[in-house]
Amino acid sequence: MSGLLVGLDIGATKILGVVASYDGTVRASVRVDSPVGGPEVVAVAGRVVAELRDRTGEPVGGRVGVGIPGLVDVTHGTVRHAVNLGVADGFPFGDELAARIDADVVVDNDVNAAALGAAAVTGRDDLVYLSLGTGLAVAAVLDGHLRRGAHNAAGEIGHIPVDPAGPVCECGQVGCLETVASGSALAALWPSADRPPAQALFARAAAGDQLAVQVRDRFAGQVADAVRLVALTVDPQVVVLGGGVSHVGEPLRLAVARALDEQAAASPFLSSLDISGRLRLAPQDVPVAALGAALLGGPRG
Repeated sequence: MSGLLVGLDIGATKILGVVASYDGTVRASVRVDSPVGGPEVVAVAGRVVAELRDRTGEPVGGRVGVGIPGLVDVTHGTVRHAVNLGVADGFPFGDELAARIDADVVVDNDVNAAALGAAAVTGRDDLVYLSLGTGLAVAAVLDGHLRRGAHNAAGEIGHIPVDPAGPVCECGQVGCLETVASGSALAALWPSADRPPAQALFARAAAGDQLAVQVRDRFAGQVADAVRLVALTVDPQVVVLGGGVSHVGEPLRLAVARALDEQAAASPFLSSLDISGRLRLAPQDVPVAALGAALLGGPRG
């Protein structure tokens, strides 16, 4: 078997493919915009795999791993509720891609893949990965094992209602956590035409813009609610902030940690758990979701 693996991180805005070795070293990468629709996504994913094979210049063995939003049946490679990609419920993504690239394919939720990648990069075997992207979701690697859940829905905390007067969520419920603590929620609060909204907001707040400070702190408090929720549910060693918003870097971690400390100030119980001290950023120099998808095709998968 070749020592190289292929992984695809398929998101609402981009498809990032990597070739990686079994030790987690990324050897090549290709990034393209995501289309809409199951067949269209499969076609573009197939072209990414072909380009990765060309760039590598050596045989790529094993299965191709794919991380994709939605509820994924890992056994059958089907996808449901990938609403931001326009993929129909029950779409046989694994079989369709396998036929196109002439290789076995294993499909999992994109945040699950990112959690596996984060665990590999950090050397932690007990963590929760909180993805702040277009939506909000978490994945848990507990005692070295990925927790998918009985219905492949473990970690879908973005669809826990928190505001009965809030907006309608993509899932059909009202006032979900995702509507206030996600990249799309932040973009609605702080639109930006020339740079990612999260980076624009945090830069203006750092420059002393008081409205930006208020919006930043409110958003950080809502992310802190999500962190506290998972910390109290599964009590992991660390909580890793990932997804597009995490590219803000240390200012994001500090803002969320400060909100967690403020929440714990009146609670000896929360203070004793040191939730803010367990907060980490996803490595910014490694595509953890694509890497984790690649590892799905190896022994870790």
